[in-house]
Amino acid sequence: MDAIRWLFDSTFQVGDQTVLWREVIGNLFGLVSALGGMRRKVWAWPIGIAGNVLLFTVFLGAVFDTPNPVNLLGQAGRQVMFIVVSIYGWWAWQRTRRRVRSSGDASTQGAGAGAVEPVWAGLRTRILLAVALVAGTAVLTPIFSALGSYPPVWSDAWIFMGSLLATYGMAKGWVEFWLIWVAVDIVGVPLLLSAGYWASAIMYVFYGVFTLTGFFVWARTRRLASLPVMPDPAPVAPPAP
Repeated sequence: MDAIRWLFDSTFQVGDQTVLWREVIGNLFGLVSALGGMRRKVWAWPIGIAGNVLLFTVFLGAVFDTPNPVNLLGQAGRQVMFIVVSIYGWWAWQRTRRRVRSSGDASTQGAGAGAVEPVWAGLRTRILLAVALVAGTAVLTPIFSALGSYPPVWSDAWIFMGSLLATYGMAKGWVEFWLIWVAVDIVGVPLLLSAGYWASAIMYVFYGVFTLTGFFVWARTRRLASLPVMPDPAPVAPPAP
Protein backbone atom coordinates (compact mmCIF):
# COMPACT_ATOMS: atom_id res chain seq x y z
CA MET A 1 0.00 0.00 0.00
CA ASP A 2 2.87 2.40 0.74
CA ALA A 3 4.25 1.88 -2.77
CA ILE A 4 0.84 2.59 -4.30
CA ARG A 5 0.42 5.72 -2.15
CA TRP A 6 3.88 6.93 -3.17
CA LEU A 7 3.13 6.31 -6.85
CA PHE A 8 -0.15 8.21 -6.61
CA ASP A 9 1.03 11.19 -4.54
CA SER A 10 4.71 11.77 -5.37
CA THR A 11 5.64 14.87 -7.35
CA PHE A 12 8.69 16.95 -8.24
CA GLN A 13 9.20 20.52 -9.40
CA VAL A 14 10.36 21.74 -12.81
CA GLY A 15 10.55 25.51 -12.44
CA ASP A 16 7.10 26.56 -11.30
CA GLN A 17 5.50 23.36 -12.63
CA THR A 18 4.54 20.46 -10.35
CA VAL A 19 4.97 17.15 -12.16
CA LEU A 20 3.51 13.83 -11.06
CA TRP A 21 5.88 10.89 -11.00
CA ARG A 22 3.12 8.66 -12.32
CA GLU A 23 2.89 10.91 -15.38
CA VAL A 24 6.59 10.31 -16.03
CA ILE A 25 6.41 6.59 -15.28
CA GLY A 26 3.28 6.14 -17.38
CA ASN A 27 4.94 7.81 -20.36
CA LEU A 28 8.09 5.74 -19.90
CA PHE A 29 5.94 2.62 -20.01
CA GLY A 30 4.50 3.96 -23.25
CA LEU A 31 7.96 4.51 -24.69
CA VAL A 32 9.06 0.99 -23.77
CA SER A 33 5.85 -0.33 -25.33
CA ALA A 34 6.62 1.58 -28.53
CA LEU A 35 10.11 0.07 -28.58
CA GLY A 36 8.59 -3.39 -28.25
CA GLY A 37 6.14 -2.54 -31.01
CA MET A 38 8.95 -1.51 -33.33
CA ARG A 39 10.61 -4.88 -32.65
CA ARG A 40 7.21 -6.63 -33.05
CA LYS A 41 7.30 -8.18 -29.59
CA VAL A 42 4.11 -9.38 -27.89
CA TRP A 43 5.20 -7.97 -24.51
CA ALA A 44 4.74 -4.47 -25.93
CA TRP A 45 0.98 -4.75 -25.34
CA PRO A 46 0.86 -5.50 -21.56
CA ILE A 47 3.59 -2.92 -20.88
CA GLY A 48 1.52 -0.34 -22.75
CA ILE A 49 -1.61 -1.24 -20.78
CA ALA A 50 0.21 -0.60 -17.48
CA GLY A 51 1.18 2.87 -18.71
CA ASN A 52 -2.38 3.55 -19.87
CA VAL A 53 -3.77 2.86 -16.39
CA LEU A 54 -1.37 5.36 -14.83
CA LEU A 55 -1.96 8.06 -17.43
CA PHE A 56 -5.74 7.74 -17.14
CA THR A 57 -5.50 9.05 -13.56
CA VAL A 58 -3.13 11.83 -14.69
CA PHE A 59 -5.29 13.37 -17.41
CA LEU A 60 -8.39 13.57 -15.21
CA GLY A 61 -6.64 16.08 -12.97
CA ALA A 62 -9.80 17.66 -11.58
CA VAL A 63 -11.33 14.26 -10.78
CA PHE A 64 -8.29 12.78 -9.05
CA ASP A 65 -7.36 16.04 -7.27
CA THR A 66 -3.88 16.27 -8.79
CA PRO A 67 -1.71 19.43 -8.76
CA ASN A 68 -2.86 20.14 -12.33
CA PRO A 69 -6.68 20.49 -12.14
CA VAL A 70 -7.14 20.29 -15.93
CA ASN A 71 -9.22 17.58 -17.57
CA LEU A 72 -8.11 16.42 -21.01
CA LEU A 73 -11.01 14.11 -21.78
CA GLY A 74 -9.57 12.96 -25.08
CA GLN A 75 -6.28 12.07 -23.43
CA ALA A 76 -8.03 10.29 -20.56
CA GLY A 77 -10.53 8.57 -22.82
CA ARG A 78 -7.85 7.33 -25.15
CA GLN A 79 -6.20 5.50 -22.25
CA VAL A 80 -9.40 3.46 -21.87
CA MET A 81 -9.49 2.97 -25.62
CA PHE A 82 -5.82 1.92 -25.57
CA ILE A 83 -6.57 -0.77 -23.00
CA VAL A 84 -9.46 -2.17 -25.04
CA VAL A 85 -7.64 -2.13 -28.39
CA SER A 86 -4.39 -3.34 -26.79
CA ILE A 87 -6.18 -6.43 -25.47
CA TYR A 88 -7.21 -7.13 -29.06
CA GLY A 89 -3.69 -6.46 -30.33
CA TRP A 90 -2.18 -8.67 -27.64
CA TRP A 91 -4.49 -11.52 -28.66
CA ALA A 92 -3.94 -10.97 -32.40
CA TRP A 93 -0.13 -10.95 -32.14
CA GLN A 94 -0.13 -14.04 -29.92
CA ARG A 95 -2.36 -15.83 -32.42
CA THR A 96 -0.07 -14.86 -35.29
CA ARG A 97 3.01 -16.01 -33.40
CA ARG A 98 1.41 -19.36 -32.59
CA ARG A 99 0.38 -19.81 -36.22
CA VAL A 100 3.91 -19.07 -37.45
CA ARG A 101 5.45 -21.47 -34.96
CA SER A 102 3.02 -24.24 -35.83
CA SER A 103 3.72 -23.77 -39.55
CA GLY A 104 7.27 -25.01 -39.05
CA ASP A 105 8.73 -22.26 -41.28
CA ALA A 106 12.21 -21.88 -39.82
CA SER A 107 12.82 -18.68 -41.77
CA THR A 108 10.23 -16.85 -39.65
CA GLN A 109 11.20 -18.32 -36.28
CA GLY A 110 14.67 -16.92 -35.73
CA ALA A 111 15.71 -14.86 -32.73
CA GLY A 112 14.92 -11.63 -34.58
CA ALA A 113 11.51 -12.71 -35.82
CA GLY A 114 8.56 -10.60 -34.69
CA ALA A 115 5.05 -11.54 -33.68
CA VAL A 116 3.54 -9.94 -36.79
CA GLU A 117 4.66 -9.45 -40.39
CA PRO A 118 4.50 -5.74 -41.41
CA VAL A 119 2.32 -5.06 -44.45
CA TRP A 120 1.32 -1.94 -46.35
CA ALA A 121 -2.29 -1.01 -45.71
CA GLY A 122 -2.90 -0.07 -49.34
CA LEU A 123 -4.39 3.03 -50.96
CA ARG A 124 -8.03 2.28 -50.12
CA THR A 125 -7.27 1.70 -46.43
CA ARG A 126 -5.12 4.83 -46.28
CA ILE A 127 -8.01 6.91 -47.62
CA LEU A 128 -10.40 5.32 -45.11
CA LEU A 129 -7.97 6.04 -42.27
CA ALA A 130 -7.64 9.71 -43.30
CA VAL A 131 -11.40 10.13 -43.60
CA ALA A 132 -11.95 8.41 -40.25
CA LEU A 133 -9.40 10.69 -38.56
CA VAL A 134 -10.98 13.90 -39.85
CA ALA A 135 -14.61 12.77 -39.45
CA GLY A 136 -14.01 11.33 -36.00
CA THR A 137 -12.38 14.56 -34.87
CA ALA A 138 -15.34 16.57 -36.16
CA VAL A 139 -17.83 14.32 -34.33
CA LEU A 140 -15.94 14.18 -31.03
CA THR A 141 -15.09 17.90 -30.79
CA PRO A 142 -18.59 19.11 -29.77
CA ILE A 143 -18.97 16.12 -27.43
CA PHE A 144 -15.70 16.88 -25.64
CA SER A 145 -16.64 20.58 -25.57
CA ALA A 146 -19.95 19.79 -23.84
CA LEU A 147 -18.10 17.64 -21.30
CA GLY A 148 -15.70 20.47 -20.48
CA SER A 149 -12.46 19.33 -22.10
CA TYR A 150 -9.51 21.72 -22.24
CA PRO A 151 -9.35 23.97 -25.35
CA PRO A 152 -8.64 23.83 -28.20
CA VAL A 153 -10.97 20.87 -27.97
CA TRP A 154 -10.47 19.77 -31.57
CA SER A 155 -6.84 18.95 -30.64
CA ASP A 156 -7.99 16.64 -27.87
CA ALA A 157 -10.43 14.96 -30.27
CA TRP A 158 -7.73 14.64 -32.96
CA ILE A 159 -5.38 12.95 -30.49
CA PHE A 160 -8.09 10.52 -29.40
CA MET A 161 -9.04 9.50 -32.94
CA GLY A 162 -5.45 9.31 -34.14
CA SER A 163 -4.50 7.15 -31.17
CA LEU A 164 -7.44 4.82 -31.83
CA LEU A 165 -6.55 4.38 -35.50
CA ALA A 166 -2.81 4.03 -34.84
CA THR A 167 -3.30 1.37 -32.17
CA TYR A 168 -5.68 -0.58 -34.41
CA GLY A 169 -3.19 -0.25 -37.29
CA MET A 170 -0.42 -1.61 -35.08
CA ALA A 171 -2.59 -4.61 -34.17
CA LYS A 172 -3.19 -5.25 -37.90
CA GLY A 173 0.51 -4.88 -38.71
CA TRP A 174 0.09 -1.90 -41.08
CA VAL A 175 3.33 0.00 -41.68
CA GLU A 176 1.39 3.28 -42.00
CA PHE A 177 0.29 3.25 -38.36
CA TRP A 178 3.59 4.89 -37.40
CA LEU A 179 2.72 7.94 -39.54
CA ILE A 180 -0.61 8.32 -37.73
CA TRP A 181 1.35 8.57 -34.49
CA VAL A 182 3.43 11.35 -36.04
CA ALA A 183 0.22 13.26 -36.79
CA VAL A 184 -0.89 12.73 -33.19
CA ASP A 185 2.44 13.97 -31.79
CA ILE A 186 2.46 17.13 -33.91
CA VAL A 187 -0.86 18.21 -32.39
CA GLY A 188 -0.23 16.72 -28.96
CA VAL A 189 2.93 18.64 -28.03
CA PRO A 190 1.46 22.19 -28.12
CA LEU A 191 -1.79 21.02 -26.48
CA LEU A 192 0.00 19.36 -23.56
CA LEU A 193 2.33 22.33 -23.08
CA SER A 194 -0.59 24.75 -22.95
CA ALA A 195 -2.42 22.50 -20.45
CA GLY A 196 0.63 22.25 -18.19
CA TYR A 197 1.41 18.57 -18.76
CA TRP A 198 5.10 19.17 -19.33
CA ALA A 199 6.33 15.62 -18.80
CA SER A 200 3.89 14.25 -21.36
CA ALA A 201 4.72 17.03 -23.83
CA ILE A 202 8.44 16.27 -23.59
CA MET A 203 7.74 12.57 -24.06
CA TYR A 204 5.65 13.38 -27.14
CA VAL A 205 8.72 14.99 -28.70
CA PHE A 206 10.64 11.76 -28.15
CA TYR A 207 7.67 9.80 -29.46
CA GLY A 208 7.70 11.87 -32.64
CA VAL A 209 11.32 10.99 -33.40
CA PHE A 210 10.74 7.41 -32.34
CA THR A 211 7.66 6.91 -34.49
CA LEU A 212 9.46 8.19 -37.58
CA THR A 213 12.23 5.70 -36.86
CA GLY A 214 9.66 2.95 -36.38
CA PHE A 215 8.10 3.74 -39.75
CA PHE A 216 11.41 3.35 -41.58
CA VAL A 217 12.27 0.17 -39.65
CA TRP A 218 8.92 -1.46 -40.51
CA ALA A 219 9.09 -0.23 -44.12
CA ARG A 220 12.55 -1.78 -44.49
CA THR A 221 11.31 -5.03 -42.96
CA ARG A 222 8.41 -5.08 -45.43
CA ARG A 223 10.75 -4.38 -48.36
CA LEU A 224 13.15 -7.17 -47.36
CA ALA A 225 10.28 -9.61 -46.89
CA SER A 226 9.02 -8.89 -50.42
CA LEU A 227 12.35 -9.65 -52.09
CA PRO A 228 12.31 -12.90 -54.08
CA VAL A 229 13.98 -15.85 -52.40
CA MET A 230 16.71 -17.27 -54.56
CA PRO A 231 16.69 -21.09 -54.69
CA ASP A 232 19.77 -22.96 -53.61
CA PRO A 233 21.95 -23.81 -56.58
CA ALA A 234 21.68 -27.36 -57.81
CA PRO A 235 24.63 -29.51 -56.79
CA VAL A 236 27.21 -30.01 -59.53
CA ALA A 237 28.11 -33.62 -60.20
CA PRO A 238 31.81 -34.36 -60.14
CA PRO A 239 33.34 -35.10 -63.53
CA ALA A 240 33.45 -38.74 -64.57
CA PRO A 241 36.85 -40.34 -64.09
